[in-house]
Amino acid sequence: MSKRRRFKQSQSLEVRLAAKAEHLREKAGKAPPGTERETLLRRARQFEEGLHMSAWLRTPGLQ
Repeated sequence: MSKRRRFKQSQSLEVRLAAKAEHLREKAGKAPPGTERETLLRRARQFEEGLHMSAWLRTPGLQ
């Protein structure tokens, strides 16, 4: 049986989600209007929704 490769993340999930959303928004800002731009914006919104869900799940009322 092979051993799983594990590593610790250097940044928290929230930081990584926010950075990815910002990167996608910047990329969408440079893209011409069209399908690709809309796809980039949709993915950025998905990352932001994940960020909000993560923050919501960490609230003391849910724990």
